Formats: sequence, structure tokens, C-alpha cells
Amino acid sequence: MIIGIGGLSRAGKTKLAKRLRKHFREQGRSALILHQDEFVFPENQIPKVRDRVDWEHPGSIDFHRFRQAILDAALRFDVVIAEGLMAFYDAETKRLYDKCFFVEISKPTFLRRKAADKRWGEEPEWYVEHIWKSYLKYGMPAEGGAPLLRLSGEGRIEWEEVIRFLKEEPEGPEK
Repeated sequence: MIIGIGGLSRAGKTKLAKRLRKHFREQGRSALILHQDEFVFPENQIPKVRDRVDWEHPGSIDFHRFRQAILDAALRFDVVIAEGLMAFYDAETKRLYDKCFFVEISKPTFLRRKAADKRWGEEPEWYVEHIWKSYLKYGMPAEGGAPLLRLSGEGRIEWEEVIRFLKEEPEGPEK
């Protein structure tokens, strides 16, 4: 099974991915998480915005390498969980998913969580706004593809809803 998880920065994608991995491992299934952030191009190949590296642009992600890693992992693991801001942007990558989760948060929640995130130091206000706009442009799930469950990342994720969704059989072609 290949699971795609998308959503805005600080929405809870990684937390959900880790919880899913733990769930599958407790069931005796091997599971691996692939973080889209690990498949960025070298900085000198990434588009810029105001002379700053634009990590929020699809041109920052090596989607070919990301897809190949998903396919390679699927040969070795029962469950592969692929997560990232642009997890649903690339059509070829999206076709690999059997199930999808989209973790949503409001703009005020994003701004509050981003302000508390000091991993990259203080980010200018214009860049934080750029992250939000890039999410709206590149991070939203498109229609079609694998079954998708939208989850609120505002509080605690409804785990029972996640489990029910995972157990659902995909709908077959209409007869």
C-alpha cells in the first residue's frame, strides 16, 4: 500500500505519518516514511523569489527521484507513506497512491505555528505569506485519483476516522 499525505507546513503531516507507521508496525507490517523535503534539488537549481531560495515552488522538488524512491520502497515494505507540501502536485506521483490524506489548518493556525518554528531562524513576513500562497497554488489536492480523506490539523486527529478510511475498499468501476 502506498499512502500520500499532503498539507501545509506545520499542519501535522509528519505526525500523522509517524502514527500510521506505528499502527502498521503494530499489525506486523513493515512501513516506511518518505519525506518530500528529502528530495529537493541542490539550492543552485531551485527557483528564487526575491533573491531567496523558493523551497515552496514545485521546481524545488525532484519529483522523478521522489517517485523512484516510492517505487523502490514499495518493493521492500508493506506500506510506504509519502508526505509533503506538494505530495499531490505531480500527476505521476499522485497516480502511485492507494490512499491519500490531506491535513488542513486555517491561516491563523499556520501563522501561529510558523512563528513558533525557529528551525530556520526568523523568516520575513513576506516569505511566510509566500508559503501560504504557494500552499494554495501547489499544495491543494486535485480531483481524481486515489480515495482522499481530509483531516483537520487544528487539534487532535480523529484516529478512528483514519482507521475506518484505511479499511474501506476502493470503489470499483460502475457497472
